[in-house]
Order: sequence, then structure tokens, then C-alpha cells
Amino acid sequence: MSDTATIAAIEAILPPFARTMGMNVDHLLGEMPVIAYDFSPAVTGRPGYLHGGALSGLLEIAAIAALRARIGGDYRVKPVNITINFMRGGRELRTYAVGEVIRLGRRVANVEARAWQEDATKPVATVFMNFLLSPASTGQ
Repeated sequence: MSDTATIAAIEAILPPFARTMGMNVDHLLGEMPVIAYDFSPAVTGRPGYLHGGALSGLLEIAAIAALRARIGGDYRVKPVNITINFMRGGRELRTYAVGEVIRLGRRVANVEARAWQEDATKPVATVFMNFLLSPASTGQ
């Protein structure tokens, strides 16, 4: 599948929340989608900075997109827990996030994601999420 087709397929499964917040797939980093949004009133916290909830949402969507890119649509994914580390204030800039599947088992997946603005080596926040996986056909 081409990068354009992969990006379109991932954007098609983004939840309404992601579209409402202005998130899109900016590009692929290897095989993992980089999710991004521009600074706007929808993501503003205190004046001049990103809202922590908007940043958390971006990280969660990036983690789910990375997991979906790895396993496809054959599984239901259910977040079990989430740990977020805020490292610095996000400014009035475009913000990017990418996830990495750390462990993928039959029933559990661990995913880490990081968000940055101008420099990918200086994250503004990171997240570690655990997901419960079940086959889509079982109805669980």
C-alpha cells in the first residue's frame, strides 16, 4: 500500500473527536502515522499554551493509530490504563505525535507515544498506554 493510501486508510478510522480537534495524519514515520494539529482556540489552555487535555487527546489518538497501523482492523482495542508525562508547555505551534508499539501480545498491547513541536528530540509530553485486545468477531 502506498503512503497516500495508508494515510487515507488511517484518517478514515480516526474518531469524530480527532476531526473535531483538527487532527490529521501529517505523514508516516517509517510505518507509523504522525498525527498533528495546528494551534487553535479548540486546543488553547492558558493564553499562548496548549490545553493539557487537548495534548493528552493527541497522544491517545497517536497511540491508537500506531496500534491500528500494526494490527489492522481485525481486533477491538480497549484502553486499560494511561500514564501521561507533561515535560514542557506546548506553545502556539503545530504539534505532532507518533506512537510506537512496545509489546504486542495476543490479548494485551503496550504503546508509547510522544508529542513535539519544532524539534522531535524535545517532546512536550509522552504517554504510555496498555490496551486489551480481542478479536473483532467475538463481540467482546
